[in-house]
Amino acid sequence: MDWQVILTLFGSFAVMLVIGIPVSYAIGLSSLATILLSLPLDPAITVVSQKMASGLDSFSLLAIPFFILAGNIMNQGGIALRLINFAKVLGGRLPGSLAHCNVLANMMFGSISGSAVAAAAAVGGTMAPIQKKEGYDESFSAAVNIASCPTGLLIPPSNTFIVYSLVSGGTSIAALFLAGYLPGILMGGSLMLMAGYLAKRRGYPVSEKPTVAMFIHCTLDAVPSLFLIFIIIGGIIAGIFTATEASAVAVVYTLILAVGIYREVKICDLPKIILESAVTTSIVLLLVGTSMGMSWAMANGDIPYMISDALNAVSQNPLVIMFMINIILLVVGVFMDMTPALLIFTPIFLPIASDIGIDPVHFGIIMTFNLCIGICTPPVGSALFIGCSVSKVAIDKVIKPMLPFYAVLVVALMLVTFIPQISLFLPHELLGY
Repeated sequence: MDWQVILTLFGSFAVMLVIGIPVSYAIGLSSLATILLSLPLDPAITVVSQKMASGLDSFSLLAIPFFILAGNIMNQGGIALRLINFAKVLGGRLPGSLAHCNVLANMMFGSISGSAVAAAAAVGGTMAPIQKKEGYDESFSAAVNIASCPTGLLIPPSNTFIVYSLVSGGTSIAALFLAGYLPGILMGGSLMLMAGYLAKRRGYPVSEKPTVAMFIHCTLDAVPSLFLIFIIIGGIIAGIFTATEASAVAVVYTLILAVGIYREVKICDLPKIILESAVTTSIVLLLVGTSMGMSWAMANGDIPYMISDALNAVSQNPLVIMFMINIILLVVGVFMDMTPALLIFTPIFLPIASDIGIDPVHFGIIMTFNLCIGICTPPVGSALFIGCSVSKVAIDKVIKPMLPFYAVLVVALMLVTFIPQISLFLPHELLGY
């Protein structure tokens, strides 16, 4: 019966994905099929419906539509160009300065917008023609942009952490936000080291030294955008507002910034932005709701315990178990987008990680880092497709230049996995977590 549950749940889910059924429907229908193994039709439908409703009945989830709306306002508010100019004055004297600029801009813009795809499109679309003009290989430029755009998913505010908090049973969002900073910086820094090494070997130019006036101008132009991060994180740490309330503050601040200060967004643009945000929110929340039904089906079928027993049968060494979990998540990320992967596999692997002494906050960073790598890989990596599209480079041309960046990302992932203090230092020092 146990293996029948696993085969029914994941087998039906895989088949539905192959034939083109949307992910959220595939999750819900495969959950229903699994529950039908132990319950009649009417009670099974009732269970799935109740789990969907109760899964969405969470105050924390209010942060998702607000952060999505704030990100969409920022995406159209002239933020990307200002952050790129600021990144230029920060990394202008390093070998392959425009590549460093791309990474830094993605780190800043991604953290503000909360979207790797938005960062890949906005920053990559601006940087690609500049880098081409300076003699950079188009495939190299696209690879740098694609590899670095997910850094903003680790550097808060991040909707990914909010989803993880919900599905993990209430892990502190404030702790997750703080825990993401050092791994996110490590991720970006490792990419900059590799980009600098490759750029120096290829003889790419170094930008002119910025003048003091240029530095001051670019810094002051970018400060209002970057100040959003300080408002949100500072307010949460100081106890002024919760992470959910911070998302509403972010909307108000971005409206003032985009409409009143930068004046890149007009009042007549807001209905379209709100509609786009509502559509994106509905997709995410439908995934969350159906995934609650799948979580119940997995728990009812003892699937997490079966997988735990299987891993323990291979080895009882915590380091080996975490290494195997990382390998599985890397493979999962290749074939599945971040949100559904997080929703499906957190209930499976978090109990295993907890049993071997891994902190839930630390494990949330590990999962997010793994899946960040996944969205840069073929065949379904959303960042890969968007990055190639804005750079006008074929996917098969960018895979080889991506390989060194995949390597350094995996090394950084191993450091984050096996050195917990990289993730837990800031929550411990600032929150007493």
